[in-house]
Amino acid sequence: MFKNYTTNQVVLPLDFSFQLEKNDIAFAIDQLVESIPEERFIPFHHQMGPASYHPKMMMKMILCAYTQSVFSGRKIEALTKDSIRMMWLTQSYQPSYRTINRFRVDPLVNALLRECFVQFRSQLVKEQLIDEEAIFIDGTKIEANANKYTFVWRKSIDNFDKNLTEKSNFLYDELLKNQIIPEIERESEKELSVTELGKIEENLAHIVEKFTDKIEQAEDGITRKSIRSKRKVPKKLRKLFKDFKERKLAYQKHRQILGQRNSYSRTDPDATFMRMKDDHMKNGQLKAGYNLQIATNSQYILGYDLFSNPTDTRTLRPFLATLKERFFELPTYIVADAGYGGEENYQAVLEDHERTPLITYAMYHKEQKKKCKQNPFLPANWSYQELDDTFLCPGGRKMTFRNYSIRTDKYGFKRYLKRYECEDCSNCPLRSQCTKAKSNKNREIQKNMNWEYFKAKIQQLLSEEETGKLYRQRKIDVEPAFGHLKACLGFTRFSVRGKQQTHNEIGFALMAVNLRKYRINKLSNKNNSPKKLKNRRLKIIFMIFGLLFYLS
Repeated sequence: MFKNYTTNQVVLPLDFSFQLEKNDIAFAIDQLVESIPEERFIPFHHQMGPASYHPKMMMKMILCAYTQSVFSGRKIEALTKDSIRMMWLTQSYQPSYRTINRFRVDPLVNALLRECFVQFRSQLVKEQLIDEEAIFIDGTKIEANANKYTFVWRKSIDNFDKNLTEKSNFLYDELLKNQIIPEIERESEKELSVTELGKIEENLAHIVEKFTDKIEQAEDGITRKSIRSKRKVPKKLRKLFKDFKERKLAYQKHRQILGQRNSYSRTDPDATFMRMKDDHMKNGQLKAGYNLQIATNSQYILGYDLFSNPTDTRTLRPFLATLKERFFELPTYIVADAGYGGEENYQAVLEDHERTPLITYAMYHKEQKKKCKQNPFLPANWSYQELDDTFLCPGGRKMTFRNYSIRTDKYGFKRYLKRYECEDCSNCPLRSQCTKAKSNKNREIQKNMNWEYFKAKIQQLLSEEETGKLYRQRKIDVEPAFGHLKACLGFTRFSVRGKQQTHNEIGFALMAVNLRKYRINKLSNKNNSPKKLKNRRLKIIFMIFGLLFYLS
């Protein structure tokens, strides 16, 4: 006997929510999007054209697709026709892939995603799934939707521009020397600007026109041939200077796109070439990508931002500003790895934000080793005489203060250094082990007192039990979030181009990671409820008594 099955029978449509499991992820998505205040959707209102799909429905649909590792617009459209979960969230609407793609790259969606993270964090705090004591920060590289071989390098642009400048200056000097064109007013003697190259091209064009007029007026063929031969040089030079002008303009455009970066992709100019863990050529080749920074607590992603800078050191300050401005008030502790350790970042956390940094620096773990602590030739192990402002070297000689100096890096940050010099290194038996300076010079050291203060502060914090335990939690808090994003969700490459568009897409992907984890936690809490735990204990007790009775 079989259950009734007739495909031709008419069935009345029912509410799809009855066909979903009680703890289905669709309910979490629906609850999250519905928690967004209504005023956030006002910018989407319009009075012209046909009625559009509600942004709530579009948000739910895209979030649901991303939780199922579906990132393609066409595949999302297919889900609206096949998935019961998607049918319930969209109320059986079926937007086209063009509508889906246009919505997820809309600049207005950025505010909705930001509100999603704010509301989700509030829900986590309310349910006591996270604490507000600390955030854990780390970054990873995500490959851009760009060709691997469309790179533009700053160093190449500088070299090409240098060669162009030398060649154009040489040709201009030759033109003046041979009195072919008159001298033009120059802004700089070092190089010719685009405007000046244009003037030279115009002067050469006038000379070519004069020769052309003479050729047309000449009646004798031999005369015309003679004039044509004279016209060849200015005509060739005019073409060269036109090419110089176009190349100069192209180099200026490249530099404008580069900004402070060293490279960019022609396919996606906002993407920078970075070293990825996935090396397709197995030779350390770089790929176009973005630097994703996230802040987590209990493995939930609470805030994020995208950067074109491949190094984490330069991203901490703007990322903290983004978190404070768009997501939440910064907690007491900012926890990160040694990639963020630096004087500028410590100063920003301690002084600008008035928070406590639990961030190691590059040499922290090495300095904790016995070999480093017992090395008498390291200046960090030398005794300091505060009254005399001197250090005592291993040979027992004084390192006296000489002068102050200021070192400014290419980003404009200033470091204030103090220079110390040994009173006399001559005839020192430890000289060969202590310094590599020339025989007629004494050993010198430089001390950044601000940096030394920050290092001592970090060493003290990490040596304490509470803060040290909090720092050790970093590895099991922020690192799994990247594993869930790349390995579990399968999001390893952007499908859109441009920083604004990629920022929206990564927002959907990170929120999908949060929703998946939230559902798993809900299911685990349900399975570990007091009633079920009690039933398990009773079963175990009965099994033990049964076993004892059998053995007896």
